[in-house]
Amino acid sequence: MRVVHVDPPEIGERDGLAYARFSPARTPTARVVVLHGAGSAKESHYAWGRLCRAHGYAAVCFDMRGHGESSGALDDRALEDIAVMADVAGRSTVPLVLRGSSMGGWMALAAGARLGAAAVVAICPAPGEGLVRALRAGTLPDFAVDVPAVARLVATVSEERAAATLGARLLLQHAAGDETVPVEVSRALHAAAPGSRYIEVPGGHHRSIQHDGELQAEALRFIDRAVGA
Repeated sequence: MRVVHVDPPEIGERDGLAYARFSPARTPTARVVVLHGAGSAKESHYAWGRLCRAHGYAAVCFDMRGHGESSGALDDRALEDIAVMADVAGRSTVPLVLRGSSMGGWMALAAGARLGAAAVVAICPAPGEGLVRALRAGTLPDFAVDVPAVARLVATVSEERAAATLGARLLLQHAAGDETVPVEVSRALHAAAPGSRYIEVPGGHHRSIQHDGELQAEALRFIDRAVGA
């Protein structure tokens, strides 16, 4: 039996945020910050981190506040935290990419426009107002959150405007069978963002796309074009 040993990521902490950094052997062509969904954790995206590393990108998976090993509660610092993780991922001269799923998809849209990301991959992105409604109703997985603070943050962001700002730098992926975030959300964002790329998969469910190998490969090709790799 052949046993393959995978190099572990660099584990660290910055400003109370626990992270895992996947660094390639050569100079990275992109730095990728990975944004998980509500109630999830950085470990759920290690496979994507390893894939990025093998592809020549530096990738950082981190626990948002209120999740995993990070301190505090999710609040209105969320976009600032992404900027901190972008710094952890590498030098500012290396193109920044954000990849987020569900709540992380909303974060990727909002932060991508503000941070001037070279590419944003938003997977089944949750609408901000819907996220706040779910937090208030307590229908999301349990995690520490300052709901009024998150609501204040959401009120400062227009997903459609962020998508329009990103334009051709935005890739949207959504499963038509998503039972949590309606597929119409990504359709509307695509319509609001001239030049954006949209991949809609028949069937599926809310979590089926983020770990799909074929769709991960599509994301890598999109990022390569965006950063000129």
